[in-house]
Amino acid sequence: MRQKPFFIIGPCVMESQELLYQVAEKVAEVGQKFNVPVIFKSSFDKANRTSIHSYRGPGLEKGLEMLANVKERFGLPLTTDIHESYQASVVGEVVDILQIPAFLCRQTDLLVAAAQTGKIVNVKKAQFLSGADMFYPAQKVVDAGNNQLILTERGNMYGYNNLAVDFRNIYDMKAFGYPVCMDCTHSVQRPGGAGGKTGGDRTFVPMMAVAAKAFGADGYFMEVHPDPDNALSDGPNMVKLHDLDKVIAPLV
Repeated sequence: MRQKPFFIIGPCVMESQELLYQVAEKVAEVGQKFNVPVIFKSSFDKANRTSIHSYRGPGLEKGLEMLANVKERFGLPLTTDIHESYQASVVGEVVDILQIPAFLCRQTDLLVAAAQTGKIVNVKKAQFLSGADMFYPAQKVVDAGNNQLILTERGNMYGYNNLAVDFRNIYDMKAFGYPVCMDCTHSVQRPGGAGGKTGGDRTFVPMMAVAAKAFGADGYFMEVHPDPDNALSDGPNMVKLHDLDKVIAPLV
């Protein structure tokens, strides 16, 4: 019998505590409604924004406080991304899964530091790697003493300001024996394609998810927002919060 899929859901960046509570309430609701594991995600620092003038987040200390408040109120498992090795141990005290950004998935010291926390490590596949290439980032985590791994597909760059998804990457990564997650929202990005910001088209998110299911994805990553058109980061790609149920339904 196929195991139930897991879902990593939340707003791209921490805009306010109130936003996190609003989205977390919905995440908890869909977890109960569909009887699936859900993990709440949001970033305390978007360290790779296209422009230096773009909003990055509340920072490490305040962001971890906001995430801890979400866990206390809703009891949800948490994940967030880290960008520097020193952040791993501090963030690992609060979250259940450490996320390694795609651009940084070959940074050995970052992977080793994440592994040494003993927490689950979700390594997002770089836009310049194939699924088969992800054996080596995964092996760095394992060789550092941690085999609790998730590998996440999020598209490849085949031209300027656009991504395409080769779903064979999911099949190839599953051969390593770890759960494979589909990042349904970052895979519809158009990086740097919106005048100093990343553009994209959320229209394709449900199709990305269903296609990933056909290739055997074990989980789905989706960023959501109650008003994505006015979000402070990645708005064009995020699922509207009130649409979340109908995006998840075909996947369970």
